[in-house]
Formats: sequence, structure tokens, C-alpha cells
Amino acid sequence: MKHTLDILTAPTQLPDPIGEDAVVPYRGRKVYIENYGCQMNLSDAEVIRSILTRDGYGFTSAVDDADVILLNTCSVREHAEERVYGRLAELSSRKAGRPELVLGVCGCMAQRVADRMLDRAPYVDFVMGPDTYRNLPEALGATGGDPFLDVRLDRSEDYADILPIREEVVKAWLTIQRGCDKFCTFCIVPFVRGRERSISLASLVEEARGLGARGVREVTLLGQTVNSYDDGEHEFADLLNAVAEVDGIERVRFTSPHPSDATGAMIRAMGGNPKVCAHMHLPMQSGSDDVLRRMRRTYTVEEYLRVVDDLRTHVPGVAITTDIIAGFCGETADDHAATCDVMRRVRFDSAFMFRYSPREGAVAHKKHPDDVPEDEKIRRLREIIDLQEAVSREVYAGHVGSVVSALVEGPSKRDPSDLYGKTDDFKTCVFPGRDAQPGDIVRVRVESATAHTLIGRIVS
Repeated sequence: MKHTLDILTAPTQLPDPIGEDAVVPYRGRKVYIENYGCQMNLSDAEVIRSILTRDGYGFTSAVDDADVILLNTCSVREHAEERVYGRLAELSSRKAGRPELVLGVCGCMAQRVADRMLDRAPYVDFVMGPDTYRNLPEALGATGGDPFLDVRLDRSEDYADILPIREEVVKAWLTIQRGCDKFCTFCIVPFVRGRERSISLASLVEEARGLGARGVREVTLLGQTVNSYDDGEHEFADLLNAVAEVDGIERVRFTSPHPSDATGAMIRAMGGNPKVCAHMHLPMQSGSDDVLRRMRRTYTVEEYLRVVDDLRTHVPGVAITTDIIAGFCGETADDHAATCDVMRRVRFDSAFMFRYSPREGAVAHKKHPDDVPEDEKIRRLREIIDLQEAVSREVYAGHVGSVVSALVEGPSKRDPSDLYGKTDDFKTCVFPGRDAQPGDIVRVRVESATAHTLIGRIVS
């Protein structure tokens, strides 16, 4: 038997968000969070930390020290789910040796598979969906008996009153919206995160002020289709400008926008406000109108290219990155060629590229046969990757000799004696910098480049 919550109304409100000087009782149990998937999951982990900190839990970055292990999961692709099941199998032996160890699964995968997860991994103590994190203390209190399951979707839940506990000191995610109303046929996000709802501009600006006061230099506005933001009084361009006015915040980014919501006001805010970064991640998915129609993407190739042209006209030096799916249902050789043609025309700075894999529960899984052979999907994806790598090498090489502005994030992973940071247009930049500190914005003369990194030296 599984414990479930019967409450169908809005979740119980927690007290005011934790202040920096708040004192909470320590329960002596440490939580280890392992994140999978997108930036929204990373942002959710910060909310989870806040909720459990208020209830007296501590946190650890070492799984061996944990009393509670929480996997915060992704369900966008099947491979991500199989990784979670594999990890759960590894952790089951740890739990067998320590029966008091609590093992929980949160996030999109938990929402999607729910009961089936407990059938496949019966040693899991609780399964919680993205709208039920307020009930985590109750779930942890119920462990020791039957598994606890709570995967209700709640259209009123936005966690706006919870102050996330962030580990990053230079940059921060600012979740402005939850859920999605687009219902692209390849995607299950609306089914696991619910319908779209936006957090009020006043609340977001207040949170941004707190971030700026704590030394955060860069804020990334986060949403499933972030530029469809609408709190009933303000649209996305209003929010961009409002956050950019906050003292201490030097850069404002956002991800991921939808081409259909790329308004003139948004583009003007990008071009007219120096704090709004000159970078747009603009998912294309396909360069074929027939495929876009089957994907239910709500724009044509011509409309997508018009947005690209508007960005390059009104946002000086803008970098455009994208997402591309190879081998979607019904994709022909001509459709694939059309995608490659658009890639050559747009010349994206970089791209996330995937071959299509059907997701149970998505519309395409029910309506469109997965009729492109797997070996052909791989061949098409390889061609797309090779094309994009060649373009990226040329784009990055075009920066050699120029001076770029980089926000220092920390030591380079490859050589800790070097520093790395992101340029305004979201390119990774590596440079020696003994006198620079994380949070500094430095000018770097680019001396060489790969297809993914700019390499240079700080100039005065």
C-alpha cells in the first residue's frame, strides 16, 4: 500500500521565506540531492533546499554522508530515465546495508511514471511530482512504512513565496514561470509540469534585488517558454527591463524562448538595454514546414527566419543558438535537407542536436508513427552535427583578435591556473588571470579559438 495525499486544494502555505539570520531546529539528518536534466530542475533543487532547511534538515555534497538521498529527475528523453533507474539500482545496495537510509525520487520522471517506478524500484521510499515539494517534510516523516506517493498537478502552485537557497554566488536562476501551454507533439512537459502560470513582476523584481544585494552579477530568467510570460499586467519585455534596472545585476539572460512569442518589444528590450545579453537560444527543431506542423510548433520556417532577421537587425552582435531534432516522425530526405539549408543560412553559433526518440504520453507517440529507421536517424544527426561543428569553428574563429567582455566564474576545469567565464553572447572564454576574482567582469583579447571556446588574455 502507498501513502498518498488526499488534499486536492492549493497546498498549505509555509511561513515566510527563510531569512539569512533565521534559526531552524536541526534534525540531524543530511540530504544529498542529485540533479538530472534541465535548468528548471536545478532551480527546483534550490526550492527543495529551502523547504527542507526550514524543516531543520542539513545538506551534504557527499553521498556517503547522506541520511536522505533525493534524485531530482528529468523525463524529456528515455535515456535520462534509464540513467535514473540504473542509479536507483546502485543505491539499492547502499540502502540494503543501511535500512534507515531514505531514498526518494522527485521531478518530471516521478510525475510521469509514478506507480510504475515503485513497481520497478520497490525500495524507493517516496515519489514526488514538481508541484508537491511543499509536502516533502511530510513525505520524509512518513518513511519507514509503505512508500509515499504524491504527484498531483496544481495550477496554483508557483512557489513564489519560497526564497530559494542558492549555492552559486556569481550567477542565479530566477524562475519566472512554471508549466507550459504549447503542447508540442514530441514533448511531455505540459503533462508532467502542468499548465503555464507566471509569477508576478513585483515578486520577481524583489527577489532580484535580494540577489543583487548578495553580490549576484548575472540573473537568468527561467521558464519552459520564458518569453510567453504574462502576469496579467506585464509581458516579458517589461520584466526584462525591470530586472535590468536592479542595482548590482550587471547581466540579464533568459531561457528558453519560443519563436512564436518573440515580440518586437522583447527584441527592442534586448537591443536597447545594455544589461540584457546579446544572446538568444531560439529552438528551431526543424527546417521543414511539414515537420514543424506535425511537431505543432505554431510557426513556419519563414516566420522563424523573420525573427532571426529582426534579432540581427536590432540587437548588435547577437549570438543565436538553437535546438534541432533529427528524424522526427514522417521526416523525409527532403525535410532533412531543408533543415541543413536553414542551418547554413542562419549560421547558428552553437546548437543542441538530438535524434528523435518517442516519449510515452506525448502526442506524437499516440498520433504519429516513428517511421524513420534508427540508422537513418543516426546518419542525419551525424550530418547535422558535422555541419554545425564546421559553422561553430568559423563563428568562434571570427572572434580572434577582438576584445570581449567576460564574467569570471572560476578556475578552468582543464587547467585550474586559468580562469573561465562567459562572454555577453554566451561563449565560454578561458584566460590566465591571477588578479581576477569570480564575479569580476574583465576584458579579454581573444588569441585563439576552438569550435566551443575562446582563449585569450585579460587586457586593461
